[in-house]
Amino acid sequence: MLASGIAVVQALDMVGSSNKKTKVKNLIMNIKADVESGTAFSKALAKHHLYFNDLYCSLVHAGEEAGVLEVLLDKIATYLEKSEALKAKVKKALTYPAIVLVFAFVVTAILLIFVIPTFEDLFKGFGAELPALTRFVIDLSQVFQTYWYLILGGPVVAIVVFIEARKRSRAFAQWLDRMVLQLPLIGDLVATSANARFARTLSTLFSGGVPLVDAMQSVAGATGNYVYEKAVLEMRESVSIGQQLNFAMRQSTLFPDMVVQMVAIGEEAGSLGDMLAKVADFYEAEVDQKVDTLTTMIEPLLMAFLAVVVGTLVIAMYLPIFKLASAV
Repeated sequence: MLASGIAVVQALDMVGSSNKKTKVKNLIMNIKADVESGTAFSKALAKHHLYFNDLYCSLVHAGEEAGVLEVLLDKIATYLEKSEALKAKVKKALTYPAIVLVFAFVVTAILLIFVIPTFEDLFKGFGAELPALTRFVIDLSQVFQTYWYLILGGPVVAIVVFIEARKRSRAFAQWLDRMVLQLPLIGDLVATSANARFARTLSTLFSGGVPLVDAMQSVAGATGNYVYEKAVLEMRESVSIGQQLNFAMRQSTLFPDMVVQMVAIGEEAGSLGDMLAKVADFYEAEVDQKVDTLTTMIEPLLMAFLAVVVGTLVIAMYLPIFKLASAV
């Protein structure tokens, strides 16, 4: 709308009026009222920090200062679309195995609590010694029947406590971020995602006219991992005293040589924003590839795991019947 020559207040009114969600509509109308009263658009957005972060407000402010607000808003839209797509891909890779494992746990619990006891009553009439595997499964079933509320409720409580601890304890969240990077396959995926976010965010801010030192403050939080956030803030300190960005990145040891070299070329050629955009494109494509590879590897492993768990229970229950049949 701004690119078509429509004023900010009128554009906000049109966007707000056409929105069907009451909460979003009220948010936009509040921003419109602030702008109408003479408040700068960036400051009106900054009042609603829950919805518009520092990166967003910094770019809008840069657009207002340079008189190219519509260009910067377009950059923000592109950045958010790519950023959300990247988050969705990483979540997809990590969520699928978790769902399958939960499903396997629930199915196993149902078998042990409701199905196995039926076989146990049948076996009591045999009057013969049961195989070790069958005896083990029956004992496990009895434990599940006695403590089912602890066994089923325990994981739920643990997940809730884990989520709350991650939200409320910064020390725990930092430890978790460090541990995730050490995990096989998943750690590599998270690191690649962090590199993509670093490059995309810094490219968007720097190309939008935000000074490099100021931009890196917002970039640190956008990486999505404490280890990378800490490294970017340390790099910011080095850049603020006159060191080139590529030297600061090389000292952190977190960034691949290709990223450092591309940044060095961008700094030498005066096209840092464009080079970072190319790095972001490369790593976003690599995240796609890693997610597909991880999903392809995990699917058969999870299916095999389910088959082993359920198959073991079935074999344990039918072993006594097979022995009885052979004896007859």
